[in-house]
Amino acid sequence: MTVCERQRTAKMLMQTKFRPTKCVVTILFAFCTGSLAGNWEATVSKEPAGTFPELRPLHASYRFGWSGFTAATGEVHFTKPSVDKFQFDGTGRTIGLVRALWKLDVNHRAIANAETLHPIETQQTENYRSKKIVTNLTFTNSGVTRTRTEGEGGAAGTKTRQFSLPNLFDLHSAALYLRSQPLRDRSVYRIVVYPATNAYLATVTVVGREKIFVRTGTYNAIKLDLQLKRVNKRLELEPHRKFHRATIWVSDDAERLLLRIEAQVFVGTVFAELQSVHFDTPRS
Repeated sequence: MTVCERQRTAKMLMQTKFRPTKCVVTILFAFCTGSLAGNWEATVSKEPAGTFPELRPLHASYRFGWSGFTAATGEVHFTKPSVDKFQFDGTGRTIGLVRALWKLDVNHRAIANAETLHPIETQQTENYRSKKIVTNLTFTNSGVTRTRTEGEGGAAGTKTRQFSLPNLFDLHSAALYLRSQPLRDRSVYRIVVYPATNAYLATVTVVGREKIFVRTGTYNAIKLDLQLKRVNKRLELEPHRKFHRATIWVSDDAERLLLRIEAQVFVGTVFAELQSVHFDTPRS
């Protein structure tokens, strides 16, 4: 892609309000389903957290973009601060041409129950060139309370919303839950994910196994197919107008690392790919 082509593409994305980092992170763990009739809640997976060995504490970095063009980078740190909790800390920022047109810095922290793999709380801060958005999520067995503050200083406005539905996940806990499952070929999992401002019925289908190459090396990988529907205030399913489908590859080994995502969205193909990983503790 030439410099001129990249500039034209970036301008088009800005005009359509496409947000590379936020879009890709949402697509990473907001899985989805095809058309489901009537009582869709009955189709949600009932399995508890699986028995696959828990993820070791680690540092990892990713790049995000579209059509081979890197638009943003991200760093993640996964830890187990206490015997009963997992914690995810992530940062992301647009870079290069995209940052010149659309500045964004993101900080994301999430805490999950280490036994059930259900979410406890999530905080996300988005700093744009002209505004700041802070989203706080507090989860219970019956739903989530969302507090969202937008603006700076005295001009900031805060809104609180409650969404009632049992067994909700956030992005972090959804990833931990799915990772814990057997992930046998052709198996299907459906969960409801509340990543920031809306709930989504999420389906992931295990397509099969194949090799994949990323910057950290060549891996035997589990290939997952993802689709998405929004759950509205009346607990009805709605189509997602900007997302078509996505494919995720995770390593088929004792770690089950997220290796790559390719998602078909309204502007084309966006991706996230592992660039580096370092484990804080050796495998026992």
